Amino acid sequence: MSILDEWVIRRDGAPGQVGRPADFKLWGCLACGQPQLWYEPENQRLWPPVTALAPGVPTSIAREMVEARACFDANLYTAAAVMVRRTLEGMCIDQGTQKKALFQALQELRDNGKIEGRLFDWAQALRVLGNQGAHFSEESVSREDAADALSLAEALLNYIYVFTAKYEEFQKRRQASAN
Repeated sequence: MSILDEWVIRRDGAPGQVGRPADFKLWGCLACGQPQLWYEPENQRLWPPVTALAPGVPTSIAREMVEARACFDANLYTAAAVMVRRTLEGMCIDQGTQKKALFQALQELRDNGKIEGRLFDWAQALRVLGNQGAHFSEESVSREDAADALSLAEALLNYIYVFTAKYEEFQKRRQASAN
């Protein structure tokens, strides 16, 4: 990234301050003009949020994942799990399932061959974790479970929207060259 301008906010770790020395850098990108907020020394981009979703994921579903990631980044792990569950619901609707209940909609995706074995198990585990977040209980969603939920949901979306499309394109191209 080419930097148009840079502003640094330094926390020097002086007595009375919590934590170690760190810089927060606000950069203006020369290429796109958009601001970015970075935290150093970890060299971590805080804003805009980083997403691992491929361009093939529909915007409405990607939006749910971005919100799930934002919840996670704000240490709202229960909310992140609920947003992952919403993402699964959106994926099922987008894939044309007729069932309203998420459990049954995921089964329908499995029965129609859109997800298989371990992916179905993952999706069901994410649904259960989302239920844990959506319904009051004494048990909260841990950071580790929320992080896994985000990773697994992203993998599932990439499988449904990217891997499957690439495989179908490959098969069509191979069939056309065989004829």
